[in-house]
Amino acid sequence: MKLRWRTFLLAAGGFVTALVIALVIATYVILQPDRFTSLLQAQARAAGLSLSLASPATPTIWPKPGLELEGVTVRGPHGGTPLIVAARGKLVLPWRTLMGRDTSISRLEVEGARIDVDAVSAYLDTLPRRSTTEGATLPTIDAGFRITRGTLLRGNRLILSDVEVDAGRLASGRRFSLSLAANTADGSPYQIVLATLPTLRDGVLTLEDVSLDVASDAHFDASLRGNATWRGAADMGASLAGKLNRPASPPFDMVLNVTPANQDDPLYIGLKLDGDAGHADLRVPPIALADWWAALQASGAPTLPPLLGSADVQALDIGGVQVKGLRVRATPNVAVPSSAASAAGASP
Repeated sequence: MKLRWRTFLLAAGGFVTALVIALVIATYVILQPDRFTSLLQAQARAAGLSLSLASPATPTIWPKPGLELEGVTVRGPHGGTPLIVAARGKLVLPWRTLMGRDTSISRLEVEGARIDVDAVSAYLDTLPRRSTTEGATLPTIDAGFRITRGTLLRGNRLILSDVEVDAGRLASGRRFSLSLAANTADGSPYQIVLATLPTLRDGVLTLEDVSLDVASDAHFDASLRGNATWRGAADMGASLAGKLNRPASPPFDMVLNVTPANQDDPLYIGLKLDGDAGHADLRVPPIALADWWAALQASGAPTLPPLLGSADVQALDIGGVQVKGLRVRATPNVAVPSSAASAAGASP
């Protein structure tokens, strides 16, 4: 009896071992890492980029079929500084990939990514300009993606560290979600969570049921809900409303509006705050704000941002900056006047 059991166990063990070996061989044969690597490189070339790996992709089947990538580097069309350098990556594949020639990718995971803002900006400058008469577009992302332990740099200067991004599939008529967490150069943590239902029809992109949550531990958290529409170029509108909460301070009712550009005015982003601690009704043109920020970074000389409207806030705490008794009055075609009733509370 014992001999029969021993023989059965040996046979079962040999069968399992043979099955594992056959499965490993089948994984290499069926997945064919080279074809997925070629697919990624072809997609990169279609976008004017080059993608390279430090070593050939390695297939895996647990917990899901996939390909392990080592030393991922993405460069612009003319070489130079890499846009993205990642220590490791993984392509998660659907189970049906093992049953045929399906080359679809269900998820992209990247670990230890270093993203250079200047290199990305230089690449974007090489792309053809869109006509101002073109309608809205939605850059479809067939697979979801995740970035862990990422770093955002401008040359050798750190902008964001510990970047964590998790996004689902982006397509018209499908609920989309995106979460982002990162630390600024001074170590302040921030989190952003976005969810919406995008619909692209006849050149009009509608974002329905928008849910936007922004928070910084120990400083503030804001929760907004609403809708947005984009018809192309600067024809964009949005209306979001919610609450802005701060530790040991009364909350603000918050409204965020985006008004499209017209023949007389540029695109404006409007912010309204209303609470026991103060009131604010401000507008800012994002293009002018971007120019102001670029000039500030280049010269280092402090200048006032291109604001319009008014604000009376008892105390303001944004990251590592604290201001008390803030009063702002800004009118069109007039330099922005700003004064702090009490600057004693300001600290870097």
